[in-house]
Amino acid sequence: PDQSNESMKNLRKQARQLENELDMKLVSFSKLCTSYSSGHDHQTRPRSDSFGPQDNMVVAMTTEVEQLLAKLAVINDKMAEYTSSPGASSQNAALMHTLQRHRDILQDYTHEFHKTKSNFFSLREREDLLGSVHRDIESYKNSSGVNNRRTELFLKEHEHLRNSDRLIDNAISIAMATKENITFQRGMLKSIQTRVTTLANRFPAINSLIQKINLRKRRDSLILGGVIGVCTILLLLYTFR
Repeated sequence: PDQSNESMKNLRKQARQLENELDMKLVSFSKLCTSYSSGHDHQTRPRSDSFGPQDNMVVAMTTEVEQLLAKLAVINDKMAEYTSSPGASSQNAALMHTLQRHRDILQDYTHEFHKTKSNFFSLREREDLLGSVHRDIESYKNSSGVNNRRTELFLKEHEHLRNSDRLIDNAISIAMATKENITFQRGMLKSIQTRVTTLANRFPAINSLIQKINLRKRRDSLILGGVIGVCTILLLLYTFR
């Protein structure tokens, strides 16, 4: 049993290390994908069938994250095997809770990764489309020698639209990141509240002590308010004498 417990501790340690590494990788991956459009000029960026330096970075980081997710899934499977073993029956409830928490974290990271990757490919397709249009315009302009004011106005309008599209994409990305952060914080606060409630129910003495502390704080507040009120009245009486 001691050897089995030590194995479980090692598995949990490995899972936490992978989760911390995944958290940092996903933050870097999200920043890289979000800044993709700002680092590309439609006139100079490669066509959709080739990759630039930033594309290669995204591909490399995608591979790293997928490998980390696969390793974490293997660790979770090993913990599940230990949980279902006969020697773990005495502490099965606690182990199941721990295993479920690690599975939830893996599921959240997997969902976040796939969503970020999907947003990146959508952004890349849009960039490719805009780049193709821009190249066609430049090709027509160079081949025909047309350089009148109407063409310049059209190109300026196209540039304004492209900048507006980029600003909207950035605003949407910021809003989505803010929403996810608020949702995560709400989940954390709910979990903390549940734990505090559970502790209070398990230990009635603590709950009673907290109630007494609250009553005493309320009483002190009333006394302090009364003293301030009396002092204020006396000060007013002294002032208008």
